[in-house]
Amino acid sequence: MSEKKINIIGAGLAGSEAAWQLAQRGIEVVLYEMKPVKFSPAHKNQNFAELVCSNSFRSDDVEYSAIGLLHQEMRLANSLIMQVADETRVPAGGALAVDREAFAQKITEKLKAHPLIQVKSEEITSLPDESMGKTIIATGPLTSEALAQDILKNIDGNSLSFYDAIAPVVYKESIDFTKAWYQSRYDKGDKFDYINCPLSEAEYAVFITELLKSEKAEFHDWEKAVYFDGCLPIEVMAERGEKTLLFGPMKPVGLTNPHSDKKPYAVVQLRQDNKADTLRNIVGFQTKMKYGEQKRVLSLIPGLENAEFAKFGGIHKNTFIKSPVLLDKSLSLKTLPHLKFAGQITGCEGYIESAAIGLVCGYFAACELLEKDIAYPPRETAFGSMLAHLTDETNAENYQPMNINFGLFPEVNATKEVNGRLRKIKGIERKKLYTDRAMEQCHLWIEKMNG
Repeated sequence: MSEKKINIIGAGLAGSEAAWQLAQRGIEVVLYEMKPVKFSPAHKNQNFAELVCSNSFRSDDVEYSAIGLLHQEMRLANSLIMQVADETRVPAGGALAVDREAFAQKITEKLKAHPLIQVKSEEITSLPDESMGKTIIATGPLTSEALAQDILKNIDGNSLSFYDAIAPVVYKESIDFTKAWYQSRYDKGDKFDYINCPLSEAEYAVFITELLKSEKAEFHDWEKAVYFDGCLPIEVMAERGEKTLLFGPMKPVGLTNPHSDKKPYAVVQLRQDNKADTLRNIVGFQTKMKYGEQKRVLSLIPGLENAEFAKFGGIHKNTFIKSPVLLDKSLSLKTLPHLKFAGQITGCEGYIESAAIGLVCGYFAACELLEKDIAYPPRETAFGSMLAHLTDETNAENYQPMNINFGLFPEVNATKEVNGRLRKIKGIERKKLYTDRAMEQCHLWIEKMNG
């Protein structure tokens, strides 16, 4: 392999983005993807960048949201993932949601059509040695067992694992609209973005009782289920207290039931899942219930009594490495520097976070191959804050998967005068300070990247 080629293992969000960034900089890429030869327990689609858990990339608000800020930073950095997400988006209020089938298909078509990208459909079962050149490992949280074991062998067992759950999807035509209604929370966005199913206090109590006693997916005796808080199964949330779901996916605030003068005690929301709007996913209802139990328990929700399921929820094991110990600032494995890691296997959590780390990893690898200085993203940007979370050794002791959030950014110490006294700026004004600072720094970084 020539010095101007690089291997990428895995064509998920991170691997796809890394391949695009490299190819756009004139680097030849050999992209290895085990589908369709072999599928993970959660993947069903043969295309690249398959969205498994949800079709939402979360808030697209650049001014007051950390994930919306990351969306915009990626657009500025010519992200393939964001380009196609914008092309395939479906209504979702203030969120960026996509038609997942069209999204994956377009990503696949663009990568396969690129003259510098060669796709090989095969499973890689061991880490490539240095003679094969540089390699980016972007196999995601569902890395195949053989490769995962070889990675473990090469990193002295410095790995963590957790379980991730998937929400069910129903056919919209099977929803009973004599009980359900269209409305976005607080009327933000188009009213058709969400379908709402109300529950009375008595109905909620029955639902919680049946949810808690439902049959769940079983684990082996040697397995310990450690869940990521951002993707908890609904039954795990319910186990934490009978009213927990009222402060999570079933909160009734910002909604008005047109079928009744009585305020709903709880509400279940369904979000558009495809462009044709024939499918709706149940927002926040990731579950480890067995399929038959999902049908039984979820049919207790008013409006879903006769719901037909296009896809049941599921449970799968996710694996990630202890990046702050193992990786350097350029995402190279310290002990085997010809290897880089990108995406969720590093412990970043979320679709866009994964793609963002794929983007910077591809850029870092291109700089090294072209013998150019790396312009690292400023710490004040969303890119820089995610990178610091993954590579700062001070995070090692309690390291866990993390979505982008303002808590990862350097603190903004700003005050304003209130009634003659200086007060610390808080709330929404504070978020705006973070995003304004980040965008200013991001523009400067993009100039350096492209210089």
